Amino acid sequence: MTTVKTLSRTGQLLGAIVCAATLSACATAPQSSTTAQLAKPSLQAMLSQAGTASGAGQKEQAVTLWKQAAVAYPADKAPWLNIAQTRYEAGQYGDAIINAQEVLVRDPNDTLANSIIAISGLRLSTRSLSDLSRQNNLSGSIRTESQDLAKLLRESLGETVLVPPAAAPSPAAAPARGKVAAKKAGGKAKAEEASANPFDALK
Repeated sequence: MTTVKTLSRTGQLLGAIVCAATLSACATAPQSSTTAQLAKPSLQAMLSQAGTASGAGQKEQAVTLWKQAAVAYPADKAPWLNIAQTRYEAGQYGDAIINAQEVLVRDPNDTLANSIIAISGLRLSTRSLSDLSRQNNLSGSIRTESQDLAKLLRESLGETVLVPPAAAPSPAAAPARGKVAAKKAGGKAKAEEASANPFDALK
């Protein structure tokens, strides 16, 4: 009889312990979740911190902070747009295109991201065409495709040429002899620059 009572009390004690543990787990789970949410800074705070770093000239630190914001808020386009613009301004056009494409994944109609991709792509193309022209290696299918792309760009921009020639100097009063020589040298440099236009080979 005593053994039965002891077992009964032990069972009740174990039941009470299990209930207490369950209630404790239920009470602490939401609390830890709330703590995690409180510990995570807002997107605006993260963007503000990155913007401050960028404004102080610490571009790489700003990019790192924007990347952290992109990880914390993966659905938002703002961090990627800031990175794309920073890379574009630094002349890193390949990286600018990659990051702008991340913006378009989240917002296909973003005008700035589309502009960054278009202009960065054009600048990369200009560099490559210039290199190919210098090497006299612009031929075959590459030349044909380049001509098609140049035509498409001219039509899109509403221009007959992609890179207009330098404007002719306006007539003025007869300058001094030294200025005449400098003007001739400047005109020669402009002519050479115009002849180095990589799109000339595509006309």
